[in-house]
Order: sequence, then C-alpha cells, then structure tokens
Amino acid sequence: MLSNIQLTAKDILEKEFKTSMRGYNQEEVDQYLDIIIKDYEIFTKYIEELQLENQKLKKQLEEARKQPVQPTGATNFDILKRLSNLEKHVFGSKLQD
Repeated sequence: MLSNIQLTAKDILEKEFKTSMRGYNQEEVDQYLDIIIKDYEIFTKYIEELQLENQKLKKQLEEARKQPVQPTGATNFDILKRLSNLEKHVFGSKLQD
C-alpha cells in the first residue's frame, strides 16, 4: 500500500517550480499538486484501514479476555512423567549410579 506513495514531506518542502514569463508554469504546478492529492488519498485510505483493523483487534482482545481459561489437560502425573523422561535424556546413565 505505502509503496504507491510518490512523495515524502521533504520532497514537498524542497520542491522548486520553474518560472516562466508570467510566473510558475501552471501545468507543472497542477501536475505536482495532482500527485500530492493522490498521496493524501492513499494515506487517508490507509489510515482508515488501520483504524478499522485496530478496532477489530481490540474487539477480539476484549472477547478473548471474557473467555474462561481452559485447562491444558496435563495432569501432575503427565508432568512428572515428562520430567522423568527429560532427566533420563539429559543425565542418561548417571541417574542409575
């Protein structure tokens, strides 16, 4: 989305228009302003999309917080069995000595 942006704030600030006999070249100024307008439209659309996504995520978070915490299903026996297997793997035959 942001890859379509053609100008930065610095580009706008430092833009110098060529002058003609009656001042700035009106066509060049109009073309430049068209680019600025398109960029602002892209920024505005992107900001709106981010705001909608932010609202959606906040709503999901609020819903998730309302849900009761589900137990993992692991019992003390399961945990002890895993610890035992881990000790056997890490320490190997040293435990049997």
